[in-house]
Amino acid sequence: MLLTREKTEFYLTDLETFTGKAINLTIAVLVLISSVIFVAQTYNLPDNIRFELDLVDNVILIIFAAEYVLRVWSAENKVKYIFSFYAILDLMAILPFFLGAIDISFIRLLRWFRILRLIRFINQKFLFSSISTEDSLISVRILFTLFAIIFIYSGLIYQVEHPVNPQVYSTFLDAFYFSVVTMTTVGFGDVTPISEVGRLLTVLMILTGVVLIPWQVGDLIKRLVKNANQVETVCSGCGLAFHDLDAAFCKRCGTKLRISSGQ
Repeated sequence: MLLTREKTEFYLTDLETFTGKAINLTIAVLVLISSVIFVAQTYNLPDNIRFELDLVDNVILIIFAAEYVLRVWSAENKVKYIFSFYAILDLMAILPFFLGAIDISFIRLLRWFRILRLIRFINQKFLFSSISTEDSLISVRILFTLFAIIFIYSGLIYQVEHPVNPQVYSTFLDAFYFSVVTMTTVGFGDVTPISEVGRLLTVLMILTGVVLIPWQVGDLIKRLVKNANQVETVCSGCGLAFHDLDAAFCKRCGTKLRISSGQ
């Protein structure tokens, strides 16, 4: 039994073997599908299509719930895992399903955070295995962070404002437009929230836009626009991608660099 738990934990975290890749790729695809379903459900769909989307979403949630139980069961230190960052994200993804019968608005809001489950795979260079340099991977992470923040805020503002202001926030696209305009501090004012929670979310969006987006975009620009005195020479020791033109050793870890003949 111990060996079975060890194997389960290995395959749920492994991204190298075929089985581990298949399991984690399936989870990542299901996260994306469920996010698309959230967006589609904000539109006026025929009852039969809405029923089918609900059915698919429920099946995905059951799979997520089974995955969560397996991760807890196979973890060597269960208490430590339950309170870990990734476990909390996993739990947030399935809570709306199990508490759906309870009319608690903030529980339904949690489903928009499900897309954050992809962080596990991005941090381990799983979804973007074709990216060869660390700087490019960091750029992808920055772009994903910006997208995830805008996606979550859009879902939250739609969930809060649509019931009280359906003419303005009729679909996810309306909320997405409002989030982009607000977080970039453009502020056209043609779409505004009327609920107290919606206004509080707007304040948080503005603060996020003022603080986080310039920082993230600035970091992205610095990585895209490389210093003319540096060349791409990946260190075999720590993976640092760019070094000074005449560098013979890595400036981070001191490993001798393999200088190509083209430099």
